[in-house]
Amino acid sequence: MSAALVLGLLPLFAWLSAGLVPWPTTWTPVNLMVLAILQGGIAALLARILRAPVWWLWIHAVFMPGIVLAHRLALPPEFWLACFLIVLLVFWRTDIGQIPLYLTNQPSRQAVLSLLPQTPCKVMDIGCGDGALLRHLARARPDCLFVGIEHAPLTWAWAWLHAQSIANLSIVRGDFWTYPFHDCQVVYAFLSPAPMSRLGVKMHAEMVPGSCLISNSFAISELAPAAIVDVPDRRRTKLYLYRPGEKLMAGDSWLSK
Repeated sequence: MSAALVLGLLPLFAWLSAGLVPWPTTWTPVNLMVLAILQGGIAALLARILRAPVWWLWIHAVFMPGIVLAHRLALPPEFWLACFLIVLLVFWRTDIGQIPLYLTNQPSRQAVLSLLPQTPCKVMDIGCGDGALLRHLARARPDCLFVGIEHAPLTWAWAWLHAQSIANLSIVRGDFWTYPFHDCQVVYAFLSPAPMSRLGVKMHAEMVPGSCLISNSFAISELAPAAIVDVPDRRRTKLYLYRPGEKLMAGDSWLSK
């Protein structure tokens, strides 16, 4: 069972746990809200035990109480339609790509900056989200060229708009699988476990010797990293560094996938 599926089922596990608590036979709005808060707390605790990112804990904690509160507010259907459209524009078919929105925190930005070559280079962030990492890098290294690729319309628009004043940064909208890596000295990825094997194949096929793939938090299981950098943050982030041409852990047949 994948980590994403486990995290998605946590609210159900939490509801089952909360249901073991004896409740009055006559339900009131107060009883229901207390049960929702208990469910959210259990879900957040389970997510914490599974070492989920901090933002997952907040989602689990407030999701069900938010539903109960929203039901009591009796908001018009247009409001929920607008909320749905905003979520769609931010996450944009995460169910297909299996790549949620992960944002690179400040300690990780500093760590990535320290890993860039001292000479001018081209850096690509695949799935750049709001572009905060690239803006940080581009301002610190004006001698380098930075490119971000983002698929979700709303996050792409945000990243593109805030990149207009930075000469060495460009943000494009599209599927990063269709963009070649051959002219990039550094490729940065903060994706999910699901696409990592395919990303490893793309790295070997397109990146030149001497270049580097930096993966935040998610390793390529078939390939031994050249190095692992521990980031001094609360979630104990690890950056996995891969270089094209290195030996595979699972045999050459993996390259043909």
